[in-house]
Amino acid sequence: MRAVFGLVLVVGLGLAGFAVVMVKNLLNEQAMLAQSQAGQVQKVPTKMVYVANRQVQYGEELKKEDVRRVEWPAAAMPEGVFFEEDQLFPAGDTRPRYVLRMMEPNEAVMEVKITKPGEDAGLTSRLEKGMRAFAIKVDVSSGVSGFLRPGDKVDIYWTGRVEGANRSGEVTKLIETGIKLVAVDQMANGDVSEAMIARTVTVAINPQQVASLAQAQSTGSLSLSLVGNFDDTVAEAIEVDQRSLLGLAEMPEIQQQREEPRERVCTIRTRRGAEVVETPVACN
Repeated sequence: MRAVFGLVLVVGLGLAGFAVVMVKNLLNEQAMLAQSQAGQVQKVPTKMVYVANRQVQYGEELKKEDVRRVEWPAAAMPEGVFFEEDQLFPAGDTRPRYVLRMMEPNEAVMEVKITKPGEDAGLTSRLEKGMRAFAIKVDVSSGVSGFLRPGDKVDIYWTGRVEGANRSGEVTKLIETGIKLVAVDQMANGDVSEAMIARTVTVAINPQQVASLAQAQSTGSLSLSLVGNFDDTVAEAIEVDQRSLLGLAEMPEIQQQREEPRERVCTIRTRRGAEVVETPVACN
């Protein structure tokens, strides 16, 4: 009886030891797997970049306490980010930098979102080289019902009266396409989402376009048409008058006059008593 009890005890101890060994091996495998996965995560190359600590609004001065450094995947690195403090806040330069676009917390700080040291956040900082700011008067109808924001692109139509030998009447014509808005009234911040009825919009154009729009605005009325963000089509030349709008054909006699000018006839009048006689002569 004692022998059976001893055998059972030995077998039980053996099974317990085997279970301990199996559990230990399982734990070791899980630990090795976790280390392997951790090593794979660390293999993703990263770089330290500056991001916003809080939500910063347009026009605010960007300070050192508003940013912090975080690891950013190198493969998804945005263009124009700052890697070193001397790039963002140059040593010995106390001139402030201002925010040009609103930034959310943990959003990367980029060159296009802030001004250069000492540069203000006004309209001049948004004009590219060779471009000029030009204001256009608008109302509810010509200003797309107040849905224009800085940064949008518009097509500009001119409506005015044309007088000439071959045509007369009001005409609407597309004169500029894909023009960028840099300000709406006194606001240059493009983060506004609600509709705003503006009286003027400011566009960024070259000097030749400034002269064209100034002439168009003084001789007629301008209307704006909003272009979609992802629209890369090029608008063709468009010109509409009343006849083409209504689909009216030109009167035959008017068309004939335009195609074939009337021959000039010169005469002299001679009175013979009570009778007046007209005699054809050569025209000088």
